[in-house]
Amino acid sequence: MSNAESRHWPSTLWIVRHGESAANVARDAAHAAGLSAIDIATRDVDVPLSALGERQARALGRWFAAMPEVTRPTVALSSPYLRARHTAELIRSAGGLAPGADDLVFDERLREREFGVLERLTTMGIRAQYPDQAEFRALLGKFYYRPPGGESWCDVILRLRSALDTVSLHYAGARVLVVCHQVVVLCLRYLMECLTEEEILAIDRQVAIANCSVTSYEFDPALGQHGRLALRLFNFVAPLEEAGAPVTTEPDVGGAVP
Repeated sequence: MSNAESRHWPSTLWIVRHGESAANVARDAAHAAGLSAIDIATRDVDVPLSALGERQARALGRWFAAMPEVTRPTVALSSPYLRARHTAELIRSAGGLAPGADDLVFDERLREREFGVLERLTTMGIRAQYPDQAEFRALLGKFYYRPPGGESWCDVILRLRSALDTVSLHYAGARVLVVCHQVVVLCLRYLMECLTEEEILAIDRQVAIANCSVTSYEFDPALGQHGRLALRLFNFVAPLEEAGAPVTTEPDVGGAVP
């Protein structure tokens, strides 16, 4: 295989969900109290990390920093949402990027799925205020259902196809860190591994994507005609456990669709 053929992808790709956010905490409290709405005063884009989320991000940064310099991320891409940006910044400040790594790149295509009229509602709230949407979602299924003013998983996947094209074009051969959101992690797996709707939803049912968990791929030249990225880690939380940072798996605010 020529060098040109082996440069379609990064050498390593790490995909990280942001640390626990204030909205994750508020969502849990709303469900525990049986409330219809989640008490968050800010836009979803402006929701910050919780104190625990900051601790998780620093722990993950130290895990990256313990790697040899030649294996640490050389590029860091992040969702522009505050909780993802702050996670990426804390990883960098803990020494998690290689010396001389590029500045953080914020890419709106990595943002959280948009939930439209269902934003900030609990499962109980959705069933009470939008029973027709609950029924429609049950009919279409999670993958294709698009709430009014929001996005389906397919919509997220469509923008992620473009983001991966950018990664392939600009960061071939690099070691790339992506900081994003729960659904984005799963949708990237769907794209990277050419999964079916049934396969990715089975993974979603089996595994809750943990805050600051690591999903990683390494380029394998033996795969396919030109090589491709192979899954090495999925929902890996050992860096948090080793640092004594609690592992959390709460969905984001809009993730309560029944």
